Amino acid sequence: MKKTLQVLNHLIEGGVISDYAIGGAMGATFYLEPVMTIDLDIFIISLDKFDLLPLQPIYSALRGKGYLPDEHEKECINIEGTPVQFLPAYNELLEEACNSAQITDYEGTRTKVISAEHLVAISLQTGRAKDRLRVLAFRDAGILNEKKMDDILFRYRLKEKWQQWTKP
Repeated sequence: MKKTLQVLNHLIEGGVISDYAIGGAMGATFYLEPVMTIDLDIFIISLDKFDLLPLQPIYSALRGKGYLPDEHEKECINIEGTPVQFLPAYNELLEEACNSAQITDYEGTRTKVISAEHLVAISLQTGRAKDRLRVLAFRDAGILNEKKMDDILFRYRLKEKWQQWTKP
């Protein structure tokens, strides 16, 4: 994954994207025990709110470097052996999560990872069964900052869902 992150960082250096943040299951592995996942979810904030194809410059730049869609996961691009799914930050919660993502070192390579509290909120908002498992894993790990979590849950109206999903 180190080489994949280096390619993503080159997209920043080349002005293709302004920044990115790792989310999803791979983002969660920076805080929790690893779980099986097939791709690396990369969230991008579009510089142009009215751009209907915010990922097109990314795909064009990567295609120019020889990176092609993954054979098995068509929505992913295989970058140095890692299927990468680019996702626009399509709502306020995702934008906040990306903007406040924590700078992290991965094997000597700079990257940004969405905070544990934002990953939980995104999981609550998305609402799939696997998201519920992720929420419970974070809760059980005892690593969430309660004050930060409560603030995010309140602002994005997710407190009730949190209580439903985490009650014993």
